[in-house]
Amino acid sequence: MADQIFKMTQKNYDDLKNELDYLVKVKRQEIIDRIAEARSHGDLSENAEYDAAREEQRSNEGKIEELTYQIKNAEIIAEIKDNSYVHLESKVTVKDEEFGDVETYTIASVTDVDVINGRISGESPVGAALMRRKVGDVVSVACPDGSSYKLRILAIE
Repeated sequence: MADQIFKMTQKNYDDLKNELDYLVKVKRQEIIDRIAEARSHGDLSENAEYDAAREEQRSNEGKIEELTYQIKNAEIIAEIKDNSYVHLESKVTVKDEEFGDVETYTIASVTDVDVINGRISGESPVGAALMRRKVGDVVSVACPDGSSYKLRILAIE
């Protein structure tokens, strides 16, 4: 089975490496210290502090594994300053052709998605439909149920 490739900018790659470094060198030791402290309180069978620290350790180790995989399989792409078409890190304003709603998205790598703040993956249905398109283009976005909707690109920053 082939590894997944994560396309990202150099900044995104550096951010992932910094986060990994923090999780390995700082957070891991903090959790180990909390586990040791909880163990010193005696009976582990009813020790909520110990259970919470162990759960946090599992979560941290999972995140370390995930970031290591993403960094190992990263493909650094050049940052593009051309706003004549949509690319990674473009800020795109679109209008729903049916309902008239206007939304602005920033197209991000899959490792840098933050939907609440409008950062969507270039591999998501909306992001993929917008990639390499220009102002004025109307794109069709496929929905999981088999239907689709159309977005008109109003602006690219």
